Amino acid sequence: MLKRIYEEIIKEHFKENRQMLFISGPRQVGKTTTSLFFKKNSSPIYYFNWDNFEQKELILKGPSEIARIAELSNIKKHKPYIIFDEIHKFSKWKTFVKGLYDTYPNLANIIVTGSARLDFFKKSGDSLMGRYFQFRLHPLSVAELLTPKIIKTEIRKDPKKISDKSFNTLFNYGGYPDPFIKANPQFFNKWQKLRSHLLFRDDLRDLSKIQEVDQMEVLAEMITRNVGNFISYDSYAKNIRISANTVRTWLKTLEALYYCFKIKPYSKNIKKSLLKEPKYYLWDWSLCSNEGAKAENFIASHLLKAVQFWTDYGFGNFELTYLRDKEKREVDFLILKNQKPYMLIEVKKSDQNFSSNLDYFQKQLNAEYVFQVVLDAPYIDESCFKKPNIKKIVPAKTFLSQLI
Repeated sequence: MLKRIYEEIIKEHFKENRQMLFISGPRQVGKTTTSLFFKKNSSPIYYFNWDNFEQKELILKGPSEIARIAELSNIKKHKPYIIFDEIHKFSKWKTFVKGLYDTYPNLANIIVTGSARLDFFKKSGDSLMGRYFQFRLHPLSVAELLTPKIIKTEIRKDPKKISDKSFNTLFNYGGYPDPFIKANPQFFNKWQKLRSHLLFRDDLRDLSKIQEVDQMEVLAEMITRNVGNFISYDSYAKNIRISANTVRTWLKTLEALYYCFKIKPYSKNIKKSLLKEPKYYLWDWSLCSNEGAKAENFIASHLLKAVQFWTDYGFGNFELTYLRDKEKREVDFLILKNQKPYMLIEVKKSDQNFSSNLDYFQKQLNAEYVFQVVLDAPYIDESCFKKPNIKKIVPAKTFLSQLI
């Protein structure tokens, strides 16, 4: 079984904090496996899955029943772990976990996991402010495969070489553990089909009241075909025969289900910048059939994982954006750190010629780092981050190994 960086995060969290830990992420990305790794140590563990009928009945009996099962009234050498999986499907889940946390303070380490964004659910009224910290669990990445350990800085000081085989497997089969480990086309195809069915039949039903599942699947396919391109809500609406507002609503639902993610244009201090048009990328980059789009999505997913980890871990407030102006000059990605330009990134599959757009926007933004990341370039054993404020063409294998 692959070791995940998040195992160390969970251990560290409960060593230093009393708050609950909310872990959200795509279906089959490894949330349950990661949260259950405590079976290896001496702490008792109690697992409740809302999708299991018998365990659902126990949850519905209230916090006192969970406390009885976990023997929270008994003196223990090690604090037990109580894990609630998919409990966000319960309309009163916030009230439930708040009641357990408040009634039995500091008597258990409580983990809540979900395959939809936990902040999407507005069904219950009780606030959980101050009672939890969040971590967003991502697919495997280059750096996590090489060194699944927490670092105390944003950037890993030294790069590390990933084998061509592992890199190509990650690129072609995606970062979800099962297809990555198997690396088998037949398994991969069956896995993709099953995941799509569960996403659009089960998860969509649990998350929303959307009935037009077939049309929703058409929208998802359109997003897949147009990864990294600008979204025209009106055009999509016309093709699917729904309103533009419905397209916006459905896209928010697809984001909440971790099918895709959106990045917005950055406009501050940019002459003639675009203020609206978002771009969408897939959580599972292996769905991209176009190699260039897959390369861009592959890097986008690594960057999203990095900025969300850095934010969740407390390094600052990070955001992934992109740049484009009315003259159609564009740079694929701009990372903001505490609302200031931090890292400019242009992605190329194989082109080694430096992008003039990076020069143009860097003169306006003065970002700390400027990179053209080349997917097919061979690994170089030299840190990409040694000298800031210098534009560099860097191999993806080197650059990604220094992230998360």
